[in-house]
Amino acid sequence: MKSHTKVVVIGGGVVGCSVLYHLAKAGWTDIMLIERSELTSGSTWHAAGGFHTLNGDPNVAKLQAYTIGLYKELEEVSGQSCGLHLVGGFMMADTPERMDFLRLAHAKGRYLGMDTELVTPSEAKAMFPLMDEKNFVGALWDPVEGHLDPSGTTHAYAKAARKLGAEIVLRNPVRELTQDPDGTWNVVTEQGTVKAEHVVNCGGLWAREVGRMVGLELPVLAMEHMYLLTEDMPEVIEYNKTHGREICHVIDFKGEIYTRQERQGMLLGTYEKACKPWSPVNTPWDFGHELLQPDIDRIAPSLEIGFRHFPAIEKAGIKQIINGPFTFAPDGNPLVGPVQGLTNYWVACGVMAGFSQGGGVGLALSNWMVHGDPGFDVWGMDVTRWGEWATLRYTNAKVRENYSRRFSIRFPNEELPAARPNQTTPLYDTMVAQNAVMGDSWGLETPLWFAPKGTEPKDIVSFHRSNDFEHIGNEVRATREGVGITEIANFAKYEVSGPGAEEFLNRLMTNRMPKKGRIVLTPMLNDNGKLIGDFTIAKTGDETFMIWGSSAAQKYHMRWFEQHQPKDGSVHIHRFDQTLVGLSIAGPKAQALLQKLVDEDVSTASFKFMDHRQMAVGGAPCMINRVTYTGDLGYEIWMAPAYQRKVYAAIKTAGEEFGIVDFGMRALLSMRLEKNFPTWFRELRPIYGPFEGSMERFIRLDKNDFIGREAAAQEKADGPKLRRVSFVVDAIDADVMGDEPIWAKVSKDYGTVAPSHGHGAKRYGSDGKPAKGDGKRVGTDGSGVLGAVDGEWRVVGWITSGGYAHYVQKSLAQGYLPTELAGDESEGMFEIEILGHRRPARINLQPLFDPAGEKMRG
Repeated sequence: MKSHTKVVVIGGGVVGCSVLYHLAKAGWTDIMLIERSELTSGSTWHAAGGFHTLNGDPNVAKLQAYTIGLYKELEEVSGQSCGLHLVGGFMMADTPERMDFLRLAHAKGRYLGMDTELVTPSEAKAMFPLMDEKNFVGALWDPVEGHLDPSGTTHAYAKAARKLGAEIVLRNPVRELTQDPDGTWNVVTEQGTVKAEHVVNCGGLWAREVGRMVGLELPVLAMEHMYLLTEDMPEVIEYNKTHGREICHVIDFKGEIYTRQERQGMLLGTYEKACKPWSPVNTPWDFGHELLQPDIDRIAPSLEIGFRHFPAIEKAGIKQIINGPFTFAPDGNPLVGPVQGLTNYWVACGVMAGFSQGGGVGLALSNWMVHGDPGFDVWGMDVTRWGEWATLRYTNAKVRENYSRRFSIRFPNEELPAARPNQTTPLYDTMVAQNAVMGDSWGLETPLWFAPKGTEPKDIVSFHRSNDFEHIGNEVRATREGVGITEIANFAKYEVSGPGAEEFLNRLMTNRMPKKGRIVLTPMLNDNGKLIGDFTIAKTGDETFMIWGSSAAQKYHMRWFEQHQPKDGSVHIHRFDQTLVGLSIAGPKAQALLQKLVDEDVSTASFKFMDHRQMAVGGAPCMINRVTYTGDLGYEIWMAPAYQRKVYAAIKTAGEEFGIVDFGMRALLSMRLEKNFPTWFRELRPIYGPFEGSMERFIRLDKNDFIGREAAAQEKADGPKLRRVSFVVDAIDADVMGDEPIWAKVSKDYGTVAPSHGHGAKRYGSDGKPAKGDGKRVGTDGSGVLGAVDGEWRVVGWITSGGYAHYVQKSLAQGYLPTELAGDESEGMFEIEILGHRRPARINLQPLFDPAGEKMRG
């Protein structure tokens, strides 16, 4: 074992070997993987080995498609078989609600270039004869599903990496990690110490322990997971003989089970409600190639349903029950990327679907390490999506909830209860007493809407408009016509100060920094000119700036700030989190209300739109921004938590004469749609350029050499390929939720587009099925062809977000289209697919509320 290397990858499961291979493939060959035992010694060796493309996050689905497409190449490079079985699979729906869920997945697949198909239970039975189709109402077929040999695949990654020059050291536990003043890591192992520039934690079951070596508590937990193998089944043997192929995969959501063929029998696994964590505090270092004691009683309820749905399996003998631990993050997605606050310490762990995602994780992380950017939108996997509040006990509760709901529908208005309340503001009890329905916003309890007194403050979960609809409408109308108040503690808050603060922010941001007492709105770009942030910035002193942004991106943005922070001490960055909280008042009477609360003149002449001022509100010291996300006349009022109850009470008392109402986050988001305002992580993401995102009024290409400027200038010169647009949708009782396909009737002279989103588009007939001869799918490079056919409806874009705009009484949506289509406001040009039904839609280029911005400036 050599004593110096560029990278040490800790952990020899499928993810660690994938990271090693992709780093070597990218040209970093002075790299080493260190494994405590043998390759596959953690969760990998006993995995069921299934893989699939479908994922709730389209960006994760893209990486899963890459993973599956990689296997044949990996076999060729390594000379090692992965044991591939590409058999396809069905997701079975037993209720109309589950069928709506499958329609959503199918629609999403249209713009991802996936060849999924909605089928009847009888059509599914023809390919999976073990089922009793009377238990189901429909199914979704995906041809890109299958299974493989976990051990063979892991060794294929390892062999391919070795051929490219990587080193693998086995039977050598890592005992300690320390760092020298110059940033060099000392990887202390049983066989000696290795000095490395980078360390990658691919520890799997031991990822927590490897994190704790550097003072990091990663939100991962191992869960016991069981599947059973049957004896040989005559039905399976007969099907193989008759059809010349294996029986396909099936997921039965009602039974919380998945099943596939294994040799001449079947494999059946469960995600049971009565789930059980394994070793929740510490993972034993001596655990290895061993299994846990099966507990068939715990999975009996799932098996009972499964046997009823698949009666042939009930008659088969059970050959073996496998029970082994797998690691999960609280939301079931991997933890990937550099850790904020540490130098060159990377993670790739919590990858419970290693054979669907391992290749994509390895590719994204290697891109990040070698090129400084993952090359994909990996927010759904980014380790910074969790805050310090994701403690050991929080993780335990949320992982158990996620595991038990793996095959449950997640409705768009559903708030999950585990580990809540976690963080609360001083107004939490007040909001609850006022019948607020609370939501979880990056671990913080936030009012969503207010139920009438005497009714239960609870959502009726649905894909359709629900019991909150009327009450959100009342909140919006009362605010637009009078004045409303909402809590805005769930914003990110930072202070940047020091003699180098303005130069630092000018380097990071696309807009010019404001004068003292003024505010600007500004995006932030990465080196490739893609959107990685959207901020409100106020200059509060000669060398001091306040910044507000997305709460969920706090650690994501702090990582970027720290990466570019000058080393000379000229810039100080402070993240407030919940040590600074806020309230917002909005509506035509907001100015009169504020004037009653302060001792200074807040008329428009004295306190203009986009002004910032420090003043006492109701006697409490506050900072006030004259801006609101409602797009109306309004103010953001910020204070220390100790003053929030005092300020809130003063506002409510003074607001009585104006008919003040409380409004929640859903009303706020409804009002922002009426102004065509984008929102972070939906419209604004690292896959879009600033001109694609219609953010050009905030891009000052002439100000200085800000990060991403050259790429942004090139985007402007070439013309953006995509444009963010807003739609008015002829919806009925369900509005868009995000990720729906946009259809257009395009003429034969319509050109070709390769979307930067990486999503393709195909030609469809009036029946919604792919037209003959148009079977092109998106490649792993993101290319896709939109060859038009005269007069045919085509999927040309995708929806990012939307909902009902209660004041203008329209269903609205935002999304991305090819630029050549983005200016067409004509009727009959577009349709948006909602729950399997295509609804007419038209572009509205101007906001429906206050298009000239007179109200918010008045």
